[in-house]
Amino acid sequence: MEIVCLDLEGVLFPEIWINVAERTGIEKLKMTTRDISDYNVLMQQRLALLTEHNLGLSDIQAVIDTLEPMEGAEAFVNWLRERYQLAILSDTFYEFAAPLMRKLSYPMILCHHLEVDSQGKVTGYQLRQEKSKRQSVRAFKLLNYKVIAAGDSYNDINMLHEADAGILFSPPDNVVAEFPQFPVTRTYEALQDEFTAATERIRNEH
Repeated sequence: MEIVCLDLEGVLFPEIWINVAERTGIEKLKMTTRDISDYNVLMQQRLALLTEHNLGLSDIQAVIDTLEPMEGAEAFVNWLRERYQLAILSDTFYEFAAPLMRKLSYPMILCHHLEVDSQGKVTGYQLRQEKSKRQSVRAFKLLNYKVIAAGDSYNDINMLHEADAGILFSPPDNVVAEFPQFPVTRTYEALQDEFTAATERIRNEH
């Protein structure tokens, strides 16, 4: 049995922080894991910007409520569910992800938690685990799943390396250049083809 592990932002939904940046006009909030490979550095920068501009969790959630799945994402998720077990592995937070999961009929998602004070200000975050995407793939493999993973950013690379097959979906040029070992797809149809091919390879190996 194969299990598919997908990143969330940039694969199924638009990037949350980019949309917050566009709504608030804070350009530095447009930085994502496509730009900064160290997630903790990126999050510290984001928290500092939220404090500087007096933005709270409700301000971010108001933006999230306006986001819809990327065109074709819902049909793609349904296609996956007919053929595989599916897990969303994300470096977002449950406080952000809940309304998004509703729009995809609640697939399983493993992500992190925010620390929020009584005034609704985001004061910190709790990682579920360091390198949690890779660790999740390892755990699934210990359960004798074969894992096929897809993502778009630096923070997905450990997941793709650990999986039995890793695929990039609409990555930026810098990620493509640094990790040429992974096939690159830019449409859901192409990603489906890569999943099908990877499944055949995995099954033929065993």
